[in-house]
Amino acid sequence: MRKGIGIKPIIFVLVFILLAGCSLKSEKEALKDTEEAAKQTFNSSEDIETNKKLENFSLYLPEDLSVKEATASNVILKNGDQTYIVFYNKLEGPTSKLNYKSAQRDEALLIKSFEDPEKFGYIRVLSSEDDKYELQVGIGGVKITTYTDKSSMDEDGKNLMKIARSIAETDENKEANTD
Repeated sequence: MRKGIGIKPIIFVLVFILLAGCSLKSEKEALKDTEEAAKQTFNSSEDIETNKKLENFSLYLPEDLSVKEATASNVILKNGDQTYIVFYNKLEGPTSKLNYKSAQRDEALLIKSFEDPEKFGYIRVLSSEDDKYELQVGIGGVKITTYTDKSSMDEDGKNLMKIARSIAETDENKEANTD
């Protein structure tokens, strides 16, 4: 009698591949989910408390992010290997469309704007190398960029919009705009 691999391990591998394939988002689904997450966060009436005071402005910083470097208008945030770049132009108020107009120059997989009487925001996603995506979120003079993958894109979009809102909506930062 020949000894073979057996049917059970083959069935197990096939079921695993099938389940793994079903749980992966398509690019189209990831973009749609990311747009919706950013839109909901932009439109949320929830107050976002800043929890990190820098020399020139304050912001909300999710628990898993840390400040690596900060200058007058730029902050580099880290979460493991992932880097987030925050740019804050105090001369541009929350309703400014300058960053959005600049973001439209590139070939985007997604570019969507959001607006209410107090602020103007957007989300942009560009294709990058190695199944990565450049994700940029902005509100007025605030622009935040990171590289992400399909599985994390919607959560990153939500967090970036939350950080951008915290900077754009904080009274302390608004008062700095009037100097």
